[in-house]
Amino acid sequence: MNQKDFIRFGVPLGEATRRATDFVSKFILGGGDKSRLHEEVTAIVANPSGFVNDRLRGEFARALLKAPPPPRAEAVKYRQWGDGLEHEAVMQMEKACLLPVSVAGALMPDAHVGYGLPIGGVLATDNAVVPYAVGVDIACRMKMTVLDLPIRDLEQKRDRLTRAIEAETRFGVGATFKHQREHHVMDADWSVSPITKRNRDRAWSQLGTSGSGNHFVEFGLFTAHGPITSADRELPPGTYVALLSHSGSRGTGAAVCDHYSKLAFSQFPDLPSELKRLAWLSLDSHEGQEYWEAMQLMGRYAAANHALIHQHIAANLNAQVLLDLENHHNFAWKERHVVDGVEREVIVHRKGATPAEKGMLGIIPGSMASPGFVVSGKGNAESLNSASHGAGRTMSRKAANEKFNWKDVNRLLRDRGVTLISAGLDEVPMAYKNIREVMAAQSDLVTVLGQFDPKLVKMAPGGERPED
Repeated sequence: MNQKDFIRFGVPLGEATRRATDFVSKFILGGGDKSRLHEEVTAIVANPSGFVNDRLRGEFARALLKAPPPPRAEAVKYRQWGDGLEHEAVMQMEKACLLPVSVAGALMPDAHVGYGLPIGGVLATDNAVVPYAVGVDIACRMKMTVLDLPIRDLEQKRDRLTRAIEAETRFGVGATFKHQREHHVMDADWSVSPITKRNRDRAWSQLGTSGSGNHFVEFGLFTAHGPITSADRELPPGTYVALLSHSGSRGTGAAVCDHYSKLAFSQFPDLPSELKRLAWLSLDSHEGQEYWEAMQLMGRYAAANHALIHQHIAANLNAQVLLDLENHHNFAWKERHVVDGVEREVIVHRKGATPAEKGMLGIIPGSMASPGFVVSGKGNAESLNSASHGAGRTMSRKAANEKFNWKDVNRLLRDRGVTLISAGLDEVPMAYKNIREVMAAQSDLVTVLGQFDPKLVKMAPGGERPED
């Protein structure tokens, strides 16, 4: 009996096949009747739980119970928004939809290659969470506050605004505050996971910081096309000074992703190589529940980072907040959706995609020199109530560093009235898609309520390892 026979009998490749081979050898060496092997293997495959305590058949039975279910023969259906998307990003989405736990998906118009699931990928699973479909920077988010500052301050008091940003947040990998900031998130239960418990002090030292990569804090002009209501505040139509930030859960979120993605890999060592980074954790398992709670904590922690950035900058400038709104991506939600004609609870992963339920407010940024948009979701069921989280990259960081130069970039920034405090060449506007084309491609997903035009931008200096 060989591997082809085992496949025909329904034995998964990998450890289960190895244990099947061991069983056959022991069965024959023990004097078993070869003619009964087909019957023996078929019986164990049909009911492995009935043989786990059998001295001869137990290892084979236990390997069957631990084996991952085989990938789907065909990918679950998903819809793609936007044209000319990166081929490899589309292939990543196709592979994710082959997972046996996948039930639905969608691909946003800002899509580009990521680890496991592409950036801009939306994946619904059955009672399972995929750490790399959430992402490394768990709960990365956007926050915008509209302030009661005069519009002329963007020109006349640019130095004061710059000092406020640089005093009230920190950029760069490992950036911390010498004197810890205070927020009630640090009173939460950080023992929900050994990783969050171990990293609590580091998380506290980084509370209110911004990190690196595509994370930013910037002042700009926000134009509300009509009244916008958020958190019991209504902003009348008009043009205002606004503060916009983008960052996530910093080093602790990355540590959570690293630990639980490796745990997921170890549970499914025999997954096909192209699906390795999409290994999942069952929400019925201790590890799955631990990751879920750690992810929820990282969501609250990322929100606290933004709250402190905006609170301290507003206080520094003696400004009052007229409107406050935020949304996040790189997260998984328990939601109810119609799958194959039946409404059911699924786990919706949005990696570089943002929730867009009907009436839900969100922020979709462009680049340091192109507009971002405040939007209201339309609740499109085909997108699993999702939209893009930004413009999306057109090239890798390495390619951007090799292609562009600061002379050309600075000319573009001047033409668009943008002052750049600091950033790397890998984050220049030309490395991103045309945000207006991205927005046009998802007009059935969101309604635009207002436009944010960057004027004063701070990012991590060049040479920093990206944390996004």
